[in-house]
Amino acid sequence: MTSVIGRSVTRWDTLGKVTGSAVYAGDVALPGLLHGKIKRSTVAHARIRAIDAARALALPGVRAVLTHADVPRVLHYGSPHPRSASVTKDQYILDTTVRYHGEGVAAVAADSEEIAEAALELITVDYEPLPALLTVADALAPGAPAIHAVGPGGNLVLDPVVVTRGDVAAGFAAADLVVEGTYTLGRPVPAYMEPNVCVCQWDALGKLTIWTSTQSPFMVRGTLAEVLGLPLTKVRVLVDHMGGGFGAKQDLFQHEFLCALLAQRTGRPVRMEFSRKETFLGGRTRHSGSIRLKQGFRRDGTITAREAEIVFDSGAYGSHGPGVTAVATASLTSLYRCDNVHLVGRCVYTNTPIAGAFRGYGVVQSYYALDSQMDEAAEQLGLDPAALKLMNAVRDGDLAPSGHPIVGHGLEDCIRRGLEETGWAARRAAPKSHDAGRRRRGWGMGCEMHGSSAYPGIKEQGNAIVRMNEDGTVTLFTGTTGLGTGAHTALAQITAEELGVRFEDVAVVHGDTDVVPWDIGAFASHTTYMAGRACQMAAAQVKAKVLARAADRLEVAADDLDIRDGVVTVRGVPGLSLTVADAIAAERGIPAPQLVGEGSYRPTKSYSFAAHFVEVEVDTETGQIDVVQVVPVHEIGKVIHPVAAAGQIEGGIQQGIGHTLTEDFRVDPRDGRPLNASFVDYKMPLAMDMPPIRTIILETAPDEGGPFGAKGVGEDPIIAIGPAIANAVHDAIGVRFRHYPITPEQVLAALAEKGATPTLCAADQHDQTDP
Repeated sequence: MTSVIGRSVTRWDTLGKVTGSAVYAGDVALPGLLHGKIKRSTVAHARIRAIDAARALALPGVRAVLTHADVPRVLHYGSPHPRSASVTKDQYILDTTVRYHGEGVAAVAADSEEIAEAALELITVDYEPLPALLTVADALAPGAPAIHAVGPGGNLVLDPVVVTRGDVAAGFAAADLVVEGTYTLGRPVPAYMEPNVCVCQWDALGKLTIWTSTQSPFMVRGTLAEVLGLPLTKVRVLVDHMGGGFGAKQDLFQHEFLCALLAQRTGRPVRMEFSRKETFLGGRTRHSGSIRLKQGFRRDGTITAREAEIVFDSGAYGSHGPGVTAVATASLTSLYRCDNVHLVGRCVYTNTPIAGAFRGYGVVQSYYALDSQMDEAAEQLGLDPAALKLMNAVRDGDLAPSGHPIVGHGLEDCIRRGLEETGWAARRAAPKSHDAGRRRRGWGMGCEMHGSSAYPGIKEQGNAIVRMNEDGTVTLFTGTTGLGTGAHTALAQITAEELGVRFEDVAVVHGDTDVVPWDIGAFASHTTYMAGRACQMAAAQVKAKVLARAADRLEVAADDLDIRDGVVTVRGVPGLSLTVADAIAAERGIPAPQLVGEGSYRPTKSYSFAAHFVEVEVDTETGQIDVVQVVPVHEIGKVIHPVAAAGQIEGGIQQGIGHTLTEDFRVDPRDGRPLNASFVDYKMPLAMDMPPIRTIILETAPDEGGPFGAKGVGEDPIIAIGPAIANAVHDAIGVRFRHYPITPEQVLAALAEKGATPTLCAADQHDQTDP
């Protein structure tokens, strides 16, 4: 029986956030602070012949201007992951070539933001235009100029990822039905609440301190040190609170380097904050592209073969292109069992904004295609799609995309519980027409699985230090970053549970690379799973030391003792106890010893599962699609903080609804200019647009590697919701969309193409349209 985990305790950061006293990077105010701004290119691809900054430097209040001639020319990884196949080394701080509309070409530090903005207008850039390759087809065309000198050539970011298992030809030969389709993918952006921002200051000893909004402070420290030629001891990264990241803030965004160099040049602290438009131009997007998927089925629904070709658009730089492509490709080996697979993934440079890490990391795209096609196959086989997915769902002993065996029957459990909760069969059989036939309703489901950790793509490690204070309270030191998800609260719960103290007695120290233990960063749904396990290990060491001291005082064996709510008790001996504070109390005026534990955990692989059940309503006169209700069922092992877990699920669903119906960052196909780089033109679902969500969390397949059996939940909910909506739309109006986002205009065009009327009859429901 647990006493701290499994409860929705009050988050430690609640008061600071609701009162506005929580300090974000943009809140840092230092004496003599200057304001930095970046001048961005107005062309998609060009060489820089010359930059003239004389007029900008002459403007009163301008303290420094940097161009490519003023910064170190060190090729670096745009994303500060450990060196692995996940990222690509193809960026300079400022280059002599611009590769997308909006790339930084110069930077200014001035006494105010207004002066800095005015100075940018005074900098003139002479461009030599180069061919702009704005689509994957353009970039892969024979004779297309290379956007980068690095890479395998042909504008490929990396050599194709190839995954093969079994005999695909034999599998298709054994099939009674072959289903094939191409699925095209939009370009949504993370749209985090807090824009990218940093403040840099150098001290008299040449040490750089940077306050920044990043998911990976130790990786930022490492990359800054490498590019600026500093030892790690000369770079300190501070991150207190963050206003979201969703994976994208794993990267460095030019401004960290430029802010540091401007501060060094001027001898004063410098602050750089992106405007909302700059978060589109200089931020990261999800990888757009296409997936050609082909599967073979027997009449009973057994999958005999699966073949796929994935082509992702990386934009102007590699960022996480290699990692996202590898994960997306490997993920198609799983979710639904198939012994014969041949999968190829490619990632391509284009002269468009940079794609990077984004919640769901390639699996959003691949499972949208896979889960949608399962519904197509079910229709042609005359089977209920839920039944087809249930019979093929991966289960205990099957190989996961990582090559590790799956533990438990999490996906089956999610599907069965969702069928029961929704009354699936009756819902699907109910009349579709509403409002005299104009509005039609349908139900769909989507499934997903996602790993807790990025292993084996990268080798990760979670670290923690737990120290008991002399009054019996506890301090947890963790390098993990809080993105606003309540991660530090969960880590404190795990620490308190393992030690046997109250949650209120655990304080968390984080966000300072000079103080806390090294951490790889907050991503890959691994913070609770990996860092939490390290906390549990460290707390167990301290607990053992406390029990040893208590055993001496109580004159019993340590194995006979337990700690609960800060009290040490003797099993089977009621009334014989003492507090933790008394157990470690000083003797004869000698200060109490510092009881410290250290935990380091390197995970293998654990998988969470989900099935989302969605009802939509489609207005056949306007094409508007509304999500009426969502019933998400998630299996995540032991739940540490139920409200936080549900919040992750509901937030992911909101993002997924946006991906599927409205969100798509677009560039002009003629010159690469951004067309909707603002919250006015880039449409996201708001609170008022959200449907009722009845979240169900299962704990049927705990993972031995996670703390108390916990697994990750951060990325899962954004994955299953997309195909669930697309499948529900088909159930409502009989039109199959093989892309996202699905817009009202496309709905109307598809209905017109199939000759539908607002009073669409049931017999029309199974026609296929691929706009």
